[in-house]
Amino acid sequence: MEATYKNAPISYTSQGAGNPLVLLHGFLESKTIWQDFAIELSAKRQVICIDLPGHGESGNFAEVHTMADMAQAVKSVLDELDIQQASFAGHSMGGYVSLEFQNIFPTIINSLVLVNSTPQADSEERKANRDRAATLVLKNKRAFASMAMSNLLTPENNKIFKSQIDILKKRALQFSSTGIYAAIKGMKIRTDHTELFAKFNGQKIVIAGKNDPVLEYNTIKNLAKRCNSKFYSLPDGHLSFLENQTELREILHLID
Repeated sequence: MEATYKNAPISYTSQGAGNPLVLLHGFLESKTIWQDFAIELSAKRQVICIDLPGHGESGNFAEVHTMADMAQAVKSVLDELDIQQASFAGHSMGGYVSLEFQNIFPTIINSLVLVNSTPQADSEERKANRDRAATLVLKNKRAFASMAMSNLLTPENNKIFKSQIDILKKRALQFSSTGIYAAIKGMKIRTDHTELFAKFNGQKIVIAGKNDPVLEYNTIKNLAKRCNSKFYSLPDGHLSFLENQTELREILHLID
C-alpha cells in the first residue's frame, strides 16, 4: 500500500486490527526487517510497517530528508489509515523519526520505544563522520553499504549472521544513492530530543545492545534512567531485530 508525501510514494503494510503499533526501520533498512515481528504481533493488534523516505519502496523528495520530513511522511500513512492514536517502536534512525513525530504531533503517540537508538543529537565527531559517509555513498554506494552494515555488528556476529547481512546489503543497494545521502544529511542535523523524551508521559522503553559498536551501552543505559524510561539490555550489537530476535519480540509484546 502507498500514501503520498510531497508527491513521493510512501510504502507501507498494515495487518491486524485495533490498538495500532507503528514499526519504523533504521538507516539502510526497510519495513521488511519487521516482517516476522508483524506477523506475530498482528494477531492481537494492528501493526503498520513503513518504508521511510529514500528507503525500501518509498521515494525521494529533497536533497536532505530531515527527521521532521520523515515524521510527516509517517503521518501521511496514519492519515491514509485514519489512525488518531498509535504506539511507536523505532530502530536506530526509526527512533529518531519517532521522537520527531512526538515533537510535531504530541497527542498521537501512546507508547514510545527506542530500539538501538538515542534521543541525543550527533556529537561533532559523529557529524564529521556523517559528512564522510555522505561523500562516500555518492562515489561508491556498494562499498559504503557493505562497510556501513558490517560496522553494526561484532566481527563474530558478522560471521554468524552472514547470510542475513548479505540480504540486508543487497536490499540496501537497491536504494538510490540520493536517498541514502538525504538520510545521512538529515540524521546529522537532527534535534536533541532528550528533554522531550524525559517529559513524555506515555509508556517509554529503551532497548540497548551490550556490544553495540555504534551506541555506547552505558551512555544509553544512563539516558534511560535520566528519562525515567524502562530499560532492557540485550547481549549483542546494533541489529537487535536480527541478533536478538527472540528477546526483542518478547519486549515488543509488552507495548501498550
